[in-house]
Amino acid sequence: MKKLLAAAAMTALLGLTACGSGSLSDSEETEASGAAAEGTTAIEVGVIPIVDVAPIYLGVEEGLFEDEGLDVTLTLAQGGAAIVPAVTSGQMDFGFSNITSMIVGRSKGLPVHMVAAGPSSTGNTEEDFAAVMTMPESGIKTTADLAGKKIGVNTLNNISDSTISEAVKEAGGDYESIEFVEIPFPELAGQLAAGTVDAIAAVEPFVTIAEAEGAVPVFSNYAEPVDDLTVAVYFASDQYAQENPEIVEKFVRAIKASQEFAEQNPDKIRAILPTYTSLKPEVIEQLTLPKYGTEVNRASVEEVAQISLDRGLVEEIPSMDELLPAN
Repeated sequence: MKKLLAAAAMTALLGLTACGSGSLSDSEETEASGAAAEGTTAIEVGVIPIVDVAPIYLGVEEGLFEDEGLDVTLTLAQGGAAIVPAVTSGQMDFGFSNITSMIVGRSKGLPVHMVAAGPSSTGNTEEDFAAVMTMPESGIKTTADLAGKKIGVNTLNNISDSTISEAVKEAGGDYESIEFVEIPFPELAGQLAAGTVDAIAAVEPFVTIAEAEGAVPVFSNYAEPVDDLTVAVYFASDQYAQENPEIVEKFVRAIKASQEFAEQNPDKIRAILPTYTSLKPEVIEQLTLPKYGTEVNRASVEEVAQISLDRGLVEEIPSMDELLPAN
């Protein structure tokens, strides 16, 4: 059964998540509603085909953006590396990306500004939508055991490797001895099974896929070492936010309503996933969903910024007031 599930799951090759790279594809563009109706404002939002963004799809379907007078086009990309320049250049109005990418981007002078929360960790170290995983015979039982090991991550110098190294450090392990290897999410389970790496950092649906291949979790690097971690956010450029404050306010209200609705209706989240991913029903029903909060946890962003500084991802921590939502 596990092998059958893994085979079905691997047809879901969703590409990379918010911390990944990739390009926009015209063929992947999805218009959530038709031409903008009279009296509404058309906006384009760059998203990624993963579980994290299910609330915005659900919000569009439920009319929560229409209630705010917004006609939303959701454009799929493989990762934040394509979305960030599209937003900062004005090609898109809003985008989705993880907080480390936002911190690094802002530190490099990119005019990115978080406007609303995306997914957060469940806070449950044993049941989260992200997990560091290994094979049962690896001998890796604890976080500290990851010291000196080779770990597959989807993108180097980003949220996965920095949080893992911090967790190993806090556990008393030699975090500097870890060798991180960049492997696309869809290939992680296979590389782990083949012995190419000792462990992998996976997020859903790839946690479920890896479990079907026999992998076991060690810990969740989103649930620890940072408490109540806001993993990803929706963002705009400084210029767009300054020139369109009313649209931003409407977007934020709609996103918050969507996140709250999603948190209260997990069955509807699972039901909407097939509309923008190729996940099979048997995979969807086993997924661990993120927590869909309505506020960005500033303390968690500040802690990730400090970890990013300690690991050399940034030369200095950018202004949190310029980066974080106004309220």
